[in-house]
Amino acid sequence: MVRTSSPEIRETATERRSPASAPSAPEYSSWISQDRSTDAASVAMRREAAELVERVLAHYRANTTHEADGQWTEPVANYLDADRWQRETDAVHRSVPLPLAMSCELPGPNTYKAIDVLGVPVLITRDRQGVVHAMINACRHRGARLLEAGCGVSKRLTCPYHSWSYDLAGELRGVYAEKTFGEVPREGRGLVRLPAGERAGIVFVSLDPAAEPDLDEWLGDLQPLLEGLRLAECHHYATSELTSPNWKVTLDGYLETYHFASLHPKTVFETNLSNMMAHDTWGPHQRIAPALRPIAQASELPPDRRDPGDCVGPIYWLFPGLAIAGGWRQKIAVSLVLPRTATESVTQQIILLREPAVTEEERQAADRFGAWFHEVVRDEDYATTYGVQQGLKALDGTDFVFGRNEPGLQHFHRTIHQHLDEGAAGAPRAAR
Repeated sequence: MVRTSSPEIRETATERRSPASAPSAPEYSSWISQDRSTDAASVAMRREAAELVERVLAHYRANTTHEADGQWTEPVANYLDADRWQRETDAVHRSVPLPLAMSCELPGPNTYKAIDVLGVPVLITRDRQGVVHAMINACRHRGARLLEAGCGVSKRLTCPYHSWSYDLAGELRGVYAEKTFGEVPREGRGLVRLPAGERAGIVFVSLDPAAEPDLDEWLGDLQPLLEGLRLAECHHYATSELTSPNWKVTLDGYLETYHFASLHPKTVFETNLSNMMAHDTWGPHQRIAPALRPIAQASELPPDRRDPGDCVGPIYWLFPGLAIAGGWRQKIAVSLVLPRTATESVTQQIILLREPAVTEEERQAADRFGAWFHEVVRDEDYATTYGVQQGLKALDGTDFVFGRNEPGLQHFHRTIHQHLDEGAAGAPRAAR
């Protein structure tokens, strides 16, 4: 195991926000200790949570962290090469089931979420029977966008250009002035469908219309733990967006806790210990589980009096770019990172609540939580990763090194390499 110590906090570039102006960390409240659900997934999740606390406690007592077998080197060229970026997005984002929405973003019949993914306008809907669908967000008349990006409610999807209308399953239902336009057979003129499915409160979409994804196989043994989080029962409070660097530069920062003390001394490090976590993988997916500061007091308590939500802050990470932070708490921050170009990605920050914010006080608390999350990621994480990206060209021909204490980065890049290799060899993937 890796012996840990907090690095010296250094003064950073002048453009970074000073610690004195850093937003106060929001108040956190555990949910897992209050959950009394008796279904198998919830019981298994709570049992596994207690085991995870013991693992993180062992690191706390020994002042260690999870470590990989060795270091990993990644050529800087792999972040720079536009041709490689195209191969990566073809082998990954255009091939695997993408987690593009939380179920509670489509909370009832006749709801939708519109989102652009690699230039593909995707429309996710929940029809009046509650079934989820996905389709290309483009009218079959002359290709106009049906709905702008975001979430909403609509019983019909009506094209703003010529008023052709579709139901939420994508079937063509109306043609304006069909008498003069000419008869349009409804069959075969519906919106172009994309494979979609819903598991554990998450909606997955494949960009390949011909794909036949097996979501149960794709999630594997992680699925019961996700189901135990009961994400489908949460309430979608707000979504914000951030422009971010190259998708791998961006996601590298989500997959380790090594930087908490140095980059977040007055924010994340106020509530989390740095460079101290457990790590687990399920196929391409993974979880990092950093130690929270109250673990110091919990270490003196008997196991049955330890609240997992106060001791550990697990982040469940679904390949290729969905991070669920705070799943054991009352407020949850979900990050969805999607590539746009070889040098740019977009991050959706989706705030979920266990209970709806009804009172003014509850809304203010939810607002503070979302604002803190947005500002820390923008002003600390992404301000730094943009600096990383600016230096890539000058470092071309060298490589980055991921430490033994950065197993999440190693697993992420290893998985990308595997998908590239399988794509080059033409090997089929069961999840396609």
